[in-house]
Amino acid sequence: MISLYKLYSESNLDDYLLSQTKYRPFPDVSQRREWEKLNDNIRKSVIAEGEKYLNFNWPSLTASMYMEFSHNGNRTRYDNPYHARRRAVTSLALAECVENVGRFIKDLIDGVWLISEESNWVISAHNKMSQEKHPNLPDILNQPGIDLFAAETGNLLSWVHYLLRSVLDEINPLIAERIRYEVHRRILEPYLERVDFWWMGLRDEDQHLNNWTPWCTSNCLSVVLLMEEDTDRRRIAVRKALLGIDRYVGNQPTDGGCDEGPGYWNKAGASLFDCLEMLYEATNGKFNVYNESWIHQVGQYIYKAYINDRYFLNFADGFHQIFVEADLVYRYGTRIADNNMIALGIEANRMFGSEGWKNMKFLSFLRVLPALFNYRRIENDRKLLTFSKSIWMEQIQVMAARETGKSNQGLYLAMKGGHNNERHNHNDVGHFVVYADGNPFLIDVGVEEYTAKTFSSDRYEIWTMQSGYHSLPTINECMQQDGSNFRALYLHYEESDEKTGLMLELAGTYPEEAGIISWTRSCRMVRWPKAMVELEEHYIFSSEAENQFTLNFMTCYEPVIVVEGTINLLGNQKTVLSMNYAGDQFTAEIETIVLEDNKLSNAWGKCLYRVVLKPITLNRSGSHTIRFWQL
Repeated sequence: MISLYKLYSESNLDDYLLSQTKYRPFPDVSQRREWEKLNDNIRKSVIAEGEKYLNFNWPSLTASMYMEFSHNGNRTRYDNPYHARRRAVTSLALAECVENVGRFIKDLIDGVWLISEESNWVISAHNKMSQEKHPNLPDILNQPGIDLFAAETGNLLSWVHYLLRSVLDEINPLIAERIRYEVHRRILEPYLERVDFWWMGLRDEDQHLNNWTPWCTSNCLSVVLLMEEDTDRRRIAVRKALLGIDRYVGNQPTDGGCDEGPGYWNKAGASLFDCLEMLYEATNGKFNVYNESWIHQVGQYIYKAYINDRYFLNFADGFHQIFVEADLVYRYGTRIADNNMIALGIEANRMFGSEGWKNMKFLSFLRVLPALFNYRRIENDRKLLTFSKSIWMEQIQVMAARETGKSNQGLYLAMKGGHNNERHNHNDVGHFVVYADGNPFLIDVGVEEYTAKTFSSDRYEIWTMQSGYHSLPTINECMQQDGSNFRALYLHYEESDEKTGLMLELAGTYPEEAGIISWTRSCRMVRWPKAMVELEEHYIFSSEAENQFTLNFMTCYEPVIVVEGTINLLGNQKTVLSMNYAGDQFTAEIETIVLEDNKLSNAWGKCLYRVVLKPITLNRSGSHTIRFWQL
């Protein structure tokens, strides 16, 4: 794949890199004409959001809250007020830029000052990555670390400085001076001087990099371009960013797929785009890699993973409903001249309108400012989103198929292969999901709220990570094993007008105790003569000893056993998915799983259901077929 560092160096782009004073990507508060030309609904929305934080009761961040992660694994009691402070500062700054009468400045200064006085911008869950000794509290005497949110915070304050410095200086020049001091101390100096942050990928070429690399790099690069005045240091930092991005690119699937899922694409492929856009602007368009096919594929992944409405194909820690940042997807599609990506941005903008900008989980100026200033352009575009009936991403081993060319009509099937050491991995090789008329029926549960256990050696004690709570078999009481050696073999993908399917050998994903020589799973979308999703499996056990297995299927809709051999999943919009199996071959049980985790209950409601099929008789080898169709 392309080397961004090599392209930059060989093109002598250092000579084109704009100085700190000439880098003006968006108007500051003094450039009133641009701010006053914003769409009226956008202006009202920005001001209304800022008004929520007038006379704001700024949340405290205490040492005991920070230490709680080390004591019991809870990160939300610190994370929530931490992020609330930053969202307030962003909202107040934007509202002041739009209104420009000083109404939001007092609260904004309070927020800037509070964030500047925090002992550490690294959240408690990440502190151990850069502070091995006594990580449960920040070590303020040593060089600070840079995690995702320290980088986000540096970017936030840099944009406040860029947008509102003239207003802040009128009140007291020490405010902007404090921002410069903190940003240099906490971001610029460590970013320029250190190579030991794992996400940089600079000390170990074999480092397993993930979304942290483009996410952290995009924010650090933004700080450099906005705040670093020294020409040589700007050039060094840009080259360092490109080296890190090259290492990240070298870790990625060549088909542009994101094995972390669409929710993480927002901070993986999309953050890579942030980097590319900043360097495009900072070199007056001289740094331009948008004709590279891999850059196209990274962008195209997001619409390949789109199902309907806010539903996206989620595996592992991914979310089944995500907020698509309409402007970013639109701009990315425009850069690579992909009308379908442009159309997805238009569709997302249609869903969320002038309120969409504030739905970003992390309200970053890198995304918000273009969303505000490009809104009219997206609103006036009319390109239509189209849907392929068959999608195959060979590198990440993900197949998707539709019954029709409509997102909200007919059946949708997706299945994954891969291995059990992917980024944000669940033990889910061979897992599949089924939607009907754009709604989820057979589901991927997703992940609970993150705790210390989520990223520890005990990760697979969490039920959502286990293969038994995916649409997968449990064999001789064994679930799939974690590790890169536990992978799908002998893949075969087929595609035609009549059907689209994927066949996998799953025996290698289970431990030896499972006692299987072969477990071949085929899952296909059959469009003719009767539309259905068909699961066909063939198995061979290693001995004649008494063997057993169960087939598990996760659903968000209540299953009703109509007769032995037929289970109906009762959807909430007149859609029913019928599950059909040999009643003389299996008995069925329905388990209700009460959801106590807030993240899962917010996503799915009070409970989920697991359909468990148990064979009535079992031979050393055998096969079965299960079919799903709409009633």
